Amino acid sequence: MKTTSSSWGVGALLLLALHLVYVVDGIGVNWGTQASQNLHPSIIVQILKDNKIGKVKLFDSDPWTVNFFAGTGIEVMLGIPNNQLATLAKNYDKAKDWVKHNVAKHLYNGGVNIKYVAVGNEPFLKAYNGSNIDTTFPALKNIQKALNEHGIGDKIKVTIPQNGDVLTQAATAHPLATFADAPKVKIIIGEIGWPTDGNINANVDMAKRFYDGFFKKMATKKGSPLYQENIEYYLFSLTDENQKSVAPGDFERHWGIFRYDGQPKFSMDITGNGNDKMPVPGKNVKYLESKWCVFNSDIKNMDRVPANMDFACSNGDCTSLKPGCSCSDLNQHDRISYAFNNYFQMNNQDVRSCDFQGLARIVNVNASTQHCFFPIALQSAGSKLIGSIPIREALGDMVFLLKHFPFREALVDSLKQLSII
Repeated sequence: MKTTSSSWGVGALLLLALHLVYVVDGIGVNWGTQASQNLHPSIIVQILKDNKIGKVKLFDSDPWTVNFFAGTGIEVMLGIPNNQLATLAKNYDKAKDWVKHNVAKHLYNGGVNIKYVAVGNEPFLKAYNGSNIDTTFPALKNIQKALNEHGIGDKIKVTIPQNGDVLTQAATAHPLATFADAPKVKIIIGEIGWPTDGNINANVDMAKRFYDGFFKKMATKKGSPLYQENIEYYLFSLTDENQKSVAPGDFERHWGIFRYDGQPKFSMDITGNGNDKMPVPGKNVKYLESKWCVFNSDIKNMDRVPANMDFACSNGDCTSLKPGCSCSDLNQHDRISYAFNNYFQMNNQDVRSCDFQGLARIVNVNASTQHCFFPIALQSAGSKLIGSIPIREALGDMVFLLKHFPFREALVDSLKQLSII
C-alpha cells in the first residue's frame, strides 16, 4: 500500500507512546520483562550506569530484581500491576504488607533509591472499559497511607501513569489541564519512544530520526507553550519484549533502544549536543548454545507447512515477518525457518520444539541473513532452585509436557503440591 501523508499521520499517532506522570529530574528509561528470557538484572544495572541513565521505571516490584539496584544510586520507580489494584483498594492490611515487603525492606544504608510507586499501568485506558475506575484511586490512597505509616511518605510518592488518551476523556482532561497550569507541579513523560520493527513505519532509521529530534528538543530545557519548565522523561523502552501483547500492533514487541540481549540498535545523541555515538552494550551476556532451528530443505511436500507455521507464530514471535518489516523480504524457506527458530529459542532450545512434524532440523550455522536477525536464546536470568540446579533444567521434561500435552492439569496439580508453581 502506498504511504500517503495522511496514512503516515495515522502511523505516527499509533506508534508514539506518551504517558504522563509527576516526578523528578534526569534521563530515565522503562524496563519491561515480558519476554521469553530476560537479561540478568546486574547487566541491566551495568547498561544504565555505563550509559549514564540515572532512573529506571519498573512495571512490578519483584524483590529479587529490585535488590540489584541497591547501592547503585539509580532512582527506581516501582510498579503495581493493574490486577493487584482491587485487592489493595479494599484491604488496607494488604497495602501495608505490600509496602513492607516491596518498599521498606529495601530502604537501608546503601539500599535501593526508591522514589516513586506507580499504582497501575495506564489503568484508565479506553480498552479496559472502565474496569479500574473504582479501584485505582482507593489503591493509591492506601499505598500512600501505608508509606506515611512507615515514615517514608515524604520521600516516596505514589502516582498513576496515564495513557495520552485520558486527554480526550472529559472526566480526566480537566484535572490534567489544571496540573499543567499549577506552577509547583512537575510533569514528566513516563513513556516516550519509537519502535524499530513490526510496522512499515517502525524501523531503525525512523527511530533514530525521532530520538535525534527528541534529544535536541530536551537539550534546550524548555517545555511546551503550556508547560514551560524542563520536561523530565523516561524513554520507552530499554529492551525488546517478545511476549508483549500485540493487540495494539505488532510494533509492541520492538520498543527497545537495545535488543533483547543488550546490544544497541543505533547510535544516539543523548545529550542533544551533537555527541552521537553507539550506546554501551550489555557485558558478559550469557547465551544458550550456538544452534538454530531451520526448515529442512530436503522436504518436498509442503502440505504440513501452513499449520506448523501458524503454530510457531501463534506461540512464538513472527512480528518481524509482517509486510514492511525487517524480515519481510525473506524467501519462503527462510520465512519458515525464521518462524521455527523463534519458537525454538523461546522454548529454551528444547529439541522437541524443533520438530514440526519432521519439517525442521537443528543446525550450528547462524541462520541470520543480511537484513534479518535470527535470535538465539539467553540463559535464564534467574529461577527457583532445586538444590543448586535451576528448576528449568531439573524439571525440563515436566515443564515441556505442561505446555504441550493434554494431561497438563494433572501436571499443574503435581507442581502445586511440590510448591513449585
